[in-house]
Amino acid sequence: MTLNLIPQTESYQIGEQRLILNSVTWEQYETLRATLDDFPGLRMTYLEGTLEIMTPSPEHEFDKKTIARLIEIYALEMDIDLSGYGSTTFRKQAKERGLEPDECYCFGELKEFPDIALEVVISSGGIEKLDVYQGLQVPEVWFWKNNKFSLYRLREQGYELISHSEFLPELDFSVLAQYVRYPSQTQAVKAYRETLRQLPK
Repeated sequence: MTLNLIPQTESYQIGEQRLILNSVTWEQYETLRATLDDFPGLRMTYLEGTLEIMTPSPEHEFDKKTIARLIEIYALEMDIDLSGYGSTTFRKQAKERGLEPDECYCFGELKEFPDIALEVVISSGGIEKLDVYQGLQVPEVWFWKNNKFSLYRLREQGYELISHSEFLPELDFSVLAQYVRYPSQTQAVKAYRETLRQLPK
């Protein structure tokens, strides 16, 4: 197992730090994951021998929780059977992949892997998350970066950038993004709820 420190000047300033370990076996990854479970907030991403350990910043956590609350009020107002699983660890040994999404959701009953995963990107660098999600066969991945959403849908050849969620085709992400930027989560949820209630039925 070899160590590779990734300098993150911008992320260091906002409290986000990332550590990369190379030549990590699956057994070592599982041992580290179990050992570090007592440290809340640590995110681990494993891809074919490379392990990324990341400590999210307050900004990162605030954004992901704001988005989660907005998505959940959307599902409630639209009467959608949506179940959230937060940052549950998902892994598949045969594909040598594992990670914890910032947030994730299933429609209807619980599945082995989520239907939708959300990733908040504050700083660049590290493992390419779509490569991990492809091995886990997660149908949709939503990224929040630079105050906008980018949506990806898994196809036969890999992920394709899409303009609307195929699970939630009526969800307008440009409108949703406006409420993510609110300084108050509660006010964001209240305002978004009022906007949803004004939509034609």
